Amino acid sequence: MTTGAVISPNADAENAVDDVINQARGAYAGGVRQVWFAQQFDLDAISLAGLVGAAVPGLGVGTCVVPINPRHPLIMASLAQTAQAASHGGFTLGLGLGAHGPERAAFGQSWPNTGDRLREHLTVLRSIFDSGSVDFHGSRFTASPEWPTRVPGGTPIPIYVAAMGPKALAVTGELADGTLPYLAGPRTIREFIVPAISRAAAEAGRPQPQVIAAVPVLVTDDVDTAREAAEAALGFYATIPSYRKVIAREGVDNVADLAAIGPAESVLEQLRSYLAAGASELVLSPLPGIPAPKEALWEVAAAL
Repeated sequence: MTTGAVISPNADAENAVDDVINQARGAYAGGVRQVWFAQQFDLDAISLAGLVGAAVPGLGVGTCVVPINPRHPLIMASLAQTAQAASHGGFTLGLGLGAHGPERAAFGQSWPNTGDRLREHLTVLRSIFDSGSVDFHGSRFTASPEWPTRVPGGTPIPIYVAAMGPKALAVTGELADGTLPYLAGPRTIREFIVPAISRAAAEAGRPQPQVIAAVPVLVTDDVDTAREAAEAALGFYATIPSYRKVIAREGVDNVADLAAIGPAESVLEQLRSYLAAGASELVLSPLPGIPAPKEALWEVAAAL
């Protein structure tokens, strides 16, 4: 079992890539053995993972997560294999399904039939990663066999999907190596996610999938203030239908209840409940927009 940490550049950094690499070195020195990068609209997460993996040998790197829209799976495969070659086998590709509201705001359009797009996206990636070639003609994507798709040193690549709903979990269990849900609490993991994805994998004849639970974390002694800040920081997710469903499934009163907040020992106890519920690994994610010492989060990750 590995516990990783999400790393993002400091807002005042003169060079964002240099800053992230320095943070990754600090995390590795502190005992962290896996770091993750979220895709935003500034730094490219896959490229950053490859750069960090090359700069810090022995440190696992991954994306948590890159939305499948608007990228074509051929582009995703090229980027992922390059990152895997750069990190010498330490890269994990974490994908997300996206959300219509943010997509329309950013790109002026959204992509319907998310489940179909995920299935075809994963089918193309699976073919390239497993066989080094692809010849796919679907209703959403076409991937031609006319050009090389294999990057020497670029495979194998574990694929995880931030799947939390029944349809996405079914596709993920069939075609990916596991799920990487965010804000899915212990109850949801134990009662819904693990059974659903395990059943889909078994029906497809695939190995038992992994469940890598991504959890917002804030190590602090001022719990009340931190919870107020967490409610504001995580409120955005309560506006997205897929997250509203998983929040409701957990049965909590507030999205902030899904964050692990408190002194280090309390946070460790909260995180262990995810492992007891069936999570294979954990990803500790700093609460967005809330300044906090990164070293405290790294210490918790290393302790697990």
